[in-house]
Amino acid sequence: MATGNGRLANESWEALFRAHTTLMKRFTAADVWQGITMREYDVLYTLSKCPGPIRLSELHRRHLLSQPALSRMVDRLVERGLVARTTDPHDGRGVRLALTDAGRAEQRRVGGRHAVDVARAMTARLTEEEMETLQALCRRLSGEDTPADPSTPRDEEYSP
Repeated sequence: MATGNGRLANESWEALFRAHTTLMKRFTAADVWQGITMREYDVLYTLSKCPGPIRLSELHRRHLLSQPALSRMVDRLVERGLVARTTDPHDGRGVRLALTDAGRAEQRRVGGRHAVDVARAMTARLTEEEMETLQALCRRLSGEDTPADPSTPRDEEYSP
């Protein structure tokens, strides 16, 4: 890699990281999380996107929290009736997680307000074309634009 490319790569990463930090601070401070934390919402949102119950390990792949911290958060969400644990039908020792009706309602309630806040933040600084470019670049960086090897399950595939 040429020195210029290395410098540009690091400066690009720093710009992306700073933008993420700035937006996350704004979203965390928003008055939309009543009764739930932003991280708890993220778990509810992730579960709402799954076609069925998933294992904690699958949930962990999508979150920056350590597995013990995520496990404790899931315990709290189960106690509050927002997430349910079910026995894995293919492995009696395994447990799968899914939203309860109350969890789905909470995700939708908070998610609607959060979506408005996200739209305000993004459209205040970016044109529609810039948002489309940003989305494409982020999908490329995360590998979401690459066709999956048929023998390797992708994150969005939830095999039993």
